[in-house]
Amino acid sequence: MSRIGNKPVDIPSGVKVAVDKTGITVEGKSKLTLPMPPLVAVEVKDNQVHVTEASEDRKASAMQGLTRSLIHNMIVGVSEGFKKELAIVGVGYKATLAGSKLNLALGFSHPIVYEVPAGIKLTVTPDNKIVIEGSDKQLVGETAAQIRRFRPPEPYKGKGIRYVDERIILKEGKSVG
Repeated sequence: MSRIGNKPVDIPSGVKVAVDKTGITVEGKSKLTLPMPPLVAVEVKDNQVHVTEASEDRKASAMQGLTRSLIHNMIVGVSEGFKKELAIVGVGYKATLAGSKLNLALGFSHPIVYEVPAGIKLTVTPDNKIVIEGSDKQLVGETAAQIRRFRPPEPYKGKGIRYVDERIILKEGKSVG
C-alpha cells in the first residue's frame, strides 16, 4: 500500500481538474494533460483528487504513488509554475537569447545554438545566469539538464554551466615537487 498515493491532492482555487477514460487534464494558467495510467483509478471529490489502486498488486501500489505525484506536480505547475536557474562560470563564457534560440559561447571553436522547446520561458540575466520557467516540471528539468550538458563544470577551476545551488568540489592541481 502506497503511503504517498493514499494522500489526496488539494485543488487550489483557479485550477480545474477533469478526469475521463483517456486521461487527466489540469487547467490553470496553462493546460497540462496526463494519459490515464494503468492499474489505478482517479476521481475528483470535494475539491480534492483521490487516486486508488484498481487491484491489490505491488505494481498497482507503485503506480498509485507515481500517479498521485504526477497529478500534484501538474497542479503546482499550472498554479505556481516551476523554475530552475543555471550559472555560467568562466572567462569569455556567455549566453544570449535571440527569439526562441539560445546562443552559447562556451570556449569551443563554434557557438552552440539551442532551440528552446515550446512551453518553456527562458531569460538570460546580465550576470550570466539562465532562468528556465515553465508549468511542466519534467520539461523544465530536462531543458536545464540539456543546457548543462553542453559544458558541465570541470573539477579543477569549476568552469562551465552549473545549477545555481550546486556545489562543485574542486580538486587540487599538480604539485611541483
